[in-house]
Amino acid sequence: MAMTPREKEWSDRARRFIKVEAKRADVTYAELAKRLNERGLDETEASISSKLQRGTFAVTFFLACLAVLNLAGVQLEDL
Repeated sequence: MAMTPREKEWSDRARRFIKVEAKRADVTYAELAKRLNERGLDETEASISSKLQRGTFAVTFFLACLAVLNLAGVQLEDL
């Protein structure tokens, strides 16, 4: 099922947000995978790269990334 233009916009914004915040925190995809695995998620550097390239991932992945990047208090305007 294809995304609507609005869904695509939000997907792109979420993808860019995670990529920018990981870079800002100097966290590589390998380190992000390690942190997510420590929280019980089964991720690899390759799986994270794939999700962020596609721009499609579950909200649980997004929220877990916020948690392991220590991004408390994220405002919707930040997305």
